[in-house]
Amino acid sequence: MTHVAYLSADPGVPAFGTKGASVHVQEIIRAFRDRGASVRLYTARTDDHVPADLTDVPVTHVPVDSRAERTADKEFDQQERTARREQRQVAAAHEMATRAIADGVDIAYERYSLFSTALAEVTTTLGIPGVLEVNAPLIDEQATHRHLIDAAGALRALRTQVAAAAVVACVSEPVAQWVRGHCPEATDKIKVTPNGVNTSRIAPTTVSAEGDPIVLFVGTLKPWHGVEVLLEAAALAREPWQLRIVGDGPQGPALTEQAERLGLDVDFRGAVAPGDIPAALAGAAVSVAPYPVFDGGADQYFSPLKIYEYAAAGLPVVASRVGQVPGIVADGENGLLVEPSDPVALAAAIDTLAADPQRARALGLAGRDMVLASHSWDSVLDQILEDVVMPTAQDLTAQDSTAQDSIAQDEVLA
Repeated sequence: MTHVAYLSADPGVPAFGTKGASVHVQEIIRAFRDRGASVRLYTARTDDHVPADLTDVPVTHVPVDSRAERTADKEFDQQERTARREQRQVAAAHEMATRAIADGVDIAYERYSLFSTALAEVTTTLGIPGVLEVNAPLIDEQATHRHLIDAAGALRALRTQVAAAAVVACVSEPVAQWVRGHCPEATDKIKVTPNGVNTSRIAPTTVSAEGDPIVLFVGTLKPWHGVEVLLEAAALAREPWQLRIVGDGPQGPALTEQAERLGLDVDFRGAVAPGDIPAALAGAAVSVAPYPVFDGGADQYFSPLKIYEYAAAGLPVVASRVGQVPGIVADGENGLLVEPSDPVALAAAIDTLAADPQRARALGLAGRDMVLASHSWDSVLDQILEDVVMPTAQDLTAQDSTAQDSIAQDEVLA
């Protein structure tokens, strides 16, 4: 059996949380287990929404900081607080690597985080292959949207990790371009592997026969999801439909106020655990991904997990024509595309599908066929690992024999 170390040193990613990143972590672990591997998770953050099928995954939790450290940080200004936390992120990643090396593994798989060099430490020490999964240009994100003190240290960590990895799996071409820009010598090992979906967990849903057609949005309520545009569209609708919003986030209160101001009766469901997503999708007739426009196309590097989940549920998707979306939603084939930040166009597209349930169903089933053909998590992991030289059964048997011989020798010496 192959032993896999899944490393996630980003304190913003709860391995068992409700974020899309949490889904990604869990599904890659499942895909490894489906291949017969044993996976141990090393993570900076866990959370409480552990799926029933992953309760037996061994977890090594290495938090970046303690409550006492966060309290002590309050004595410092923003810059010093940030610098102290960055240093603790370096230490936590090193601790994860130390634990994984002590446990002994056959392959290391790390979700890229700002200051971690855990993958490099583990693969170099144990002489095993490693995969670095890059989901966003984190250095740029941190500098633009939050606070970044040790930018040079973050860049060194990225280059160290990329140099050590056998494969660098990027969720989109813009992310791959970002990695190539910083690590041009690694071009041959960089590949684009968009997100996937669990087509067993999310099955086609049946449209509710009660009331008006349900139009669905699922996602964190943050500015880059464009939910405020969806509310404007609902107010402009010419066909009757009801709006269900699944998710929570910093924009939640403002969106609730906007809905009230527009006189909309919106079904705000709040955040749900990944295991409850199928129930949240149930009964919907149309799904929406109303990404807004950003200056110069910035922040459009993401691989939209929600669209794959909508498609797996057999839902037609109305989405903005931005970033990677047109590569997933074929206009008129498995959904409809509209210009971003255009509530009139968005309302018209939703109206079209709400008024024509047969067409909506046909588009939804075409989306389901698309994800079944090429976007399951198993196929995503297959693509990631296709160039990784995995240990053979003979290698693993030899390692086990060596370990047993070592134990026997220790017993003799004792």
